[in-house]
Amino acid sequence: MTKTDPSFHFHRTVIALAVCAAFLPAYAQSTDETPKKTEASVAADANPKKMEMSATLGLGGVSGGSANRSIFNQYNILGLDSDNAAGAILGFDYLRHDPENSNTVFFRGANLLTESRELGLVWRDPGEWKFSADYSELVHWNPYTVNTGLVGLGSTTPQVVHLPGIGTGNEAQLQTKRSALGLGFAKWISPSLQFEIDLKSENKDGSVLSGTGMNCPSGYAPGCLPTTGIRTGWATLMVPEPVNSNTSQVEARVNYAAEKLRLSVSYYGSFYRNNNSTLNPSVPGSLNNPLGVLMPLSTGLQPLLNLPQALAPDNQFNQLSLTGSYDLPAKTRANFKLSYGRATQTQDFAGSGLSGAPAGVSNLGGEVNSTLAWLGITSRPIPKLTLQADLRYANKDDKTPIAPYVLEGTTTSTNQRLPEQKTSGKLQAMYQFTSDYRGTLGVDYQEIDRGVYTATSRAGGVSALRQQTDERGINAELRRSWSQAFSGSIRVSSSQRDGSSWLRPNPGTGVSEVSDSAFFSTAIFMPTLADRKQEKVKVFGDWHPDEKLSLQFSAEGGTNKYTMPTVYSLQNTRLSLFSLDVGYALSDAWNLNGYVSKGVQTQNQARPAGSVMAFDNTNISAGLGVTGKPTGKLEVGGNLAYVSDRNVYAQTLDTYAGSDSAALLAATGGLPNINFRQTALKLFGKYEVDKNGTIGVNLIYAQVMSNDWTWNYNGTPYVYSDNSTVNLKQTQTLTYLGVTYTYKF
Repeated sequence: MTKTDPSFHFHRTVIALAVCAAFLPAYAQSTDETPKKTEASVAADANPKKMEMSATLGLGGVSGGSANRSIFNQYNILGLDSDNAAGAILGFDYLRHDPENSNTVFFRGANLLTESRELGLVWRDPGEWKFSADYSELVHWNPYTVNTGLVGLGSTTPQVVHLPGIGTGNEAQLQTKRSALGLGFAKWISPSLQFEIDLKSENKDGSVLSGTGMNCPSGYAPGCLPTTGIRTGWATLMVPEPVNSNTSQVEARVNYAAEKLRLSVSYYGSFYRNNNSTLNPSVPGSLNNPLGVLMPLSTGLQPLLNLPQALAPDNQFNQLSLTGSYDLPAKTRANFKLSYGRATQTQDFAGSGLSGAPAGVSNLGGEVNSTLAWLGITSRPIPKLTLQADLRYANKDDKTPIAPYVLEGTTTSTNQRLPEQKTSGKLQAMYQFTSDYRGTLGVDYQEIDRGVYTATSRAGGVSALRQQTDERGINAELRRSWSQAFSGSIRVSSSQRDGSSWLRPNPGTGVSEVSDSAFFSTAIFMPTLADRKQEKVKVFGDWHPDEKLSLQFSAEGGTNKYTMPTVYSLQNTRLSLFSLDVGYALSDAWNLNGYVSKGVQTQNQARPAGSVMAFDNTNISAGLGVTGKPTGKLEVGGNLAYVSDRNVYAQTLDTYAGSDSAALLAATGGLPNINFRQTALKLFGKYEVDKNGTIGVNLIYAQVMSNDWTWNYNGTPYVYSDNSTVNLKQTQTLTYLGVTYTYKF
């Protein structure tokens, strides 16, 4: 694998890490620039001269092999390296506050002995300046186990090797590692003027699951011959994408605040650099046919599979913006924003190892200019009435040069420009009828203009386009307080989307406006462009009968009904969601909490001469937790959580479906369900040995089941044309025990 340049370049800045909490909700991490209040910082506020430092050392261990916990290990939620069943735990916190010059230093480290370590520093003099720095690493392990004979897995030049049988190759789990560095500085030039700058840089290395394939013949490759009794014209191959890139960000702001006027002028830049420009596989002359029999490749197939594959190209985005607010008379405030951004992609084709570009074209020359203007007005003309108005204009101007990139048969097509102009507005009024009743009424509007269709391009996968869509909506909400203990609200909303006439793309000559009846019944329409009527209702309640019990509940439902020139399309969708949260103080020392929620989503759609499908997703989650202090030095707690996600594909046949479709549905029953279930029990205890030392214990038992048949159906893994497989152990169980000792200096 190609190594990343170890240096960090400050003209690049890092993307903030989005760490998935995955399946065990016990793991969470804050990405706030300023650390949250800790016991040490609270103590320092009470006694400014106090300096505190704490160090945590411990051991953690988990049962089972790596394949038995691959789902849990995706983001290292247990704080252990994925290949190790046990590991050490090390972290620290340092806080110093100097009362003479008001300086405060906070330094923190977490998971320092694992592959997800973090370091953070904040040093500040309130009202004068602030400096921050952080470093973090995060490894994501793909939960699927790969068995392959691929040579050079994760490199840009992998060599495909046909295995003699399924499961006879080498096993591997793909992973990516992020290493991020961030620096920030803020300076108060005067009480009303401040300057801020943030620099971030992130390197990403590893490989992600991907593949390549071809089914001959194809209009894009007429020389590729179909499958016969002695040769195969079809192949799917697992060729992981190598990852070796840097993403950087820089943001600089000048903030000004006066009595009525507040302004912020800012620059934002994002820069992506990929050290791997192409993936160049080497494919043998014989692979399995669709029935798993090894055969020579048909004429023209091997050269196609050996073609270099373009990876994500270098690109950048620069933006200038002005944001502010101004206090007008009569308790009115105006908020506004103006911004201009430019995104470009000019990576050289030949320099990336790509050939076949149009004559005279060395790179895409991609350029998209974005303009945004927003104005919001909030006013309170009388004590009981609040008015809000919002107007937003956004325009994307695609200036990418047009060139003939695609050859399908004897027809040449160009790339397509995708301009978009979006105008939206909102009006809302809130009125306090009495001390118990408050009402809200609002209307909104959105118009999207997608510009002129590029005549020389080809719209693949759809039969119709629409230049303009308009959506109008209205919503109303009523809130009532029945007493100091109970309050609730009900909200209803409705919106209607329609648009200009449907356009039929005609390659080479642009589009033509046609009536709905001009389309065949098999025409394909995009739901995002179709006429749609949406209706929603939501009920919420908050009950506090006494200081011990609190209860919140909500229920909401909604429907979307689509209208298109054919019934063979997405027809309607439905959503319903219910949730209940309860908290109860058993005593001054013990607290109980629980929650339950259920969500159901359905989609009804049909395809011509085929199936009518009702897709149904049901998600249920529930949890029960308790915390308490049996003694002054001992704190204990635990929670039991359950999650279930079920996807059902109810299928029937269209009246024009062929006998082959009927036979297939009768033999298989249609697509099987996909189920995910997890149960997790977490227990913790913390004992204060003395004023300086604390012992902590965490015990977790979790079981998860996932039967996604995409990669594994009834115990049979997905098999590629070279006998490589991708598999996932459907039922996984683990037990984790961690013990730590924290000492405060």
